[in-house]
Amino acid sequence: RRTPSRRSPIRNFVANIWQGVVNRREHAKTDPAKGRKKVLQFAAISASIDPMSTGRANLNTPSGNSKIMVASAAEKTDSSTSYHLLGNMLAGGVAGCGVESVLFPLDTIKTRLQAGSSMGAMQWTGLYKGLYGNMMGAFPASAVFFGVYEPVKNALERKMPDYTFLAHFGAAATANLAASIVRVPSEVVKQRLQTNQFNSAFQAFSSIARKEGPRGLYAGYGAFMLRDLPFDIVEFVAYEQMKTAYTRGQGRDLNPTEVAVIGGGAGVLTGVLTTPFDVIKTKLMVQGTTKQYSGVVDCAVKLVKAEGPRALFSGVGARVTWIGLGGCIFFSTLEAAKKVFVPQESEGMEAVENKTKKK
Repeated sequence: RRTPSRRSPIRNFVANIWQGVVNRREHAKTDPAKGRKKVLQFAAISASIDPMSTGRANLNTPSGNSKIMVASAAEKTDSSTSYHLLGNMLAGGVAGCGVESVLFPLDTIKTRLQAGSSMGAMQWTGLYKGLYGNMMGAFPASAVFFGVYEPVKNALERKMPDYTFLAHFGAAATANLAASIVRVPSEVVKQRLQTNQFNSAFQAFSSIARKEGPRGLYAGYGAFMLRDLPFDIVEFVAYEQMKTAYTRGQGRDLNPTEVAVIGGGAGVLTGVLTTPFDVIKTKLMVQGTTKQYSGVVDCAVKLVKAEGPRALFSGVGARVTWIGLGGCIFFSTLEAAKKVFVPQESEGMEAVENKTKKK
């Protein structure tokens, strides 16, 4: 008995076409339309198996060519997934660094106001201290966030098209948890520099790691998540929902000014609501080895007893200004960066099939 030899792609293509013709003849006896559809399906399968045969496959029918285009479009969509992921990560990193570099002085003032008595009198010098160290954490943290956010958001939107706010909620929460691995150590180092405890990011990181260990680098992690998790959820849900509603109402995409206004509004709202969590987080992160507070609840109770409820809103003006302007800059930069780094959506299968129906 002869062992069948391995067929070449061309022979596979010809064999599939021939099988399609045979099936077409069989089905044409009872249903002519079904027989024609069968041969087109074989042609599309063959074209997807052997990309080089796509241009050569000519069934002399418009619908036959369109079926091959469908297979080619699906192939291109799969191959571009990695480019979309990388593009979203780059766009997020650029947006994160952009907003941090522009508004870093306001963040420094806010941090020093919240630190209060732990660093003595308010200092107005060195407002950019810790910027470069923060950039080293801002880019990868933002890149990780959007590397997770966009794929999860798209997947959830497809599964629950009528409840997109839940998709944005889940995507923001998942991305926040992933990015916190980078964000928290970066935030600890940044705030130690802003309160003049160290002279450089490297000195701060190495000293904290040596004297306090991993717990020092992740000091205030619970408070950080208590603030940032609801912050990201509220901000991104608000932004995405306002963006979608405005786009549908106007019947067009947003221009840069509209993106900035919507992003700023989302930032102001979440900035006000999460200021108490931000104050507690700052107190825990800058206390160092003094261990004045044992946790989130202990910090909140001692702070209210010592300074009153207003202490929970220390620096709220600077914070809301910073977050509001940050929303304008961040989302404007993000949308612009996406146009540069994220590949444009190629013509999908549905679009091709719709064109075929029109013909």
